[in-house]
Amino acid sequence: MASIISIVDGTDERRLLNRALLLSVITIVYNLIEGAVSMYFGMDDESLALFGFGADSFVEVISGLGILHMILRMKRHGTVDRRDSFERTALRITGSAFYVLTAGLLIGSVLRVIEGSAPETTIVGVIVSALSIATMYALLKAKLAVGHALKSDAIIADANCTRTCYYLSIILLASSGLYELFGIAWFDILGSLGIAWFAFSEGRESFEKARSGNLACSCD
Repeated sequence: MASIISIVDGTDERRLLNRALLLSVITIVYNLIEGAVSMYFGMDDESLALFGFGADSFVEVISGLGILHMILRMKRHGTVDRRDSFERTALRITGSAFYVLTAGLLIGSVLRVIEGSAPETTIVGVIVSALSIATMYALLKAKLAVGHALKSDAIIADANCTRTCYYLSIILLASSGLYELFGIAWFDILGSLGIAWFAFSEGRESFEKARSGNLACSCD
C-alpha cells in the first residue's frame, strides 16, 4: 500500500491515470470482499450494524463502477467535465439502493427494540472496521494525491467520497467495540442508525450529482 500512496508529483498524465485506475479497481475489489464478509457475519452474529455496513459496501461497488468508467473515459479522451449517461445511471441506481438500505436499517432497528434482541458477538465488526479504517485512509490519501497532481475535480471528488466510507468504519468500530465491552444492545442499534444516516445522505448526494452532471462532490 505504501507504493500506492507515494508522492506522484512529476509523473506524466498517463501514469497518473493508470494509478487512478488501479485505485478504483482496489476500491471495488475491497468493497466486494468487505461486503461479503460483513453481511455473512452480520447475519451469523445477528449484528445489524455489521450487516448494514456490509450492505453499504456493496452499494459502494455500484458507485465505484461509475468512477471506473469515468477514469477509463479520461484515459481515452483526456479531461472530462461532465458525467455521461452510464455514470448518471450508476448514480441513480446507487441512490435508490442507499434509500432502500436506509429504510431496511430503520425497520431493523425498530424490530430490535421491540424484540429486545442483541448480537451474539461483535468481535468481527471490530476486526472488519479496523481493517477498513486503515484501508480507506490509505485510499483517501492516494486518491487525493493523484487528483491534485492531475488537477482533476473528478478524482478529488471520488477521494472525498471515500472519506465517507472512512467515517462509516469509525462508526462501526465504536458501536462494535462498545457492545463487545459492555454487552448493551443499544450500541449495535445506534451503530446501525448511524450507518442509516450516512446511507440516506449518500443516496441524496447521488441523486443530486445525477441531476446536475457536475463532477464536484460535497459528500465529505
